[in-house]
Amino acid sequence: MRENVSSPIVLYDGVCGFCNRGVRFLLKRDRHDHFRFASLQSDFADALLKRHGVDATRLDTIYVVADYGNPNENLLARADAVVFLGRGIGGVWNVVGLLNILPKWARDRAYNLVARHRYRFFGKHESCPMPDERDRPKFLG
Repeated sequence: MRENVSSPIVLYDGVCGFCNRGVRFLLKRDRHDHFRFASLQSDFADALLKRHGVDATRLDTIYVVADYGNPNENLLARADAVVFLGRGIGGVWNVVGLLNILPKWARDRAYNLVARHRYRFFGKHESCPMPDERDRPKFLG
């Protein structure tokens, strides 16, 4: 595993079944060991989101911190984060970038619809599931 503080960091709802499946999906396809992860419930995510002026108690959003630790650090949320992740894993998943042809309000409205119903359709854990031993170094906080 490479150590690089500028690896994009995915901040996700650690108790959400859908979000955890998404993280496992990314881990499986992250062939270049590019992404790092932290649950929104972690102190790490709390401090990071506060630094960007974001309410860390809102768990209905996935965030990606691009260029973490660099002066041009950028926080992407909702559909913008999903597009970034699709492009980041590459291959056929680059097609997710086509979502950008839709206006931001439409992408985020569709994202919000899924986010609002994610616990009902995909379940909710009592606590954040632990990653596999080989993936643990990719998780922060």
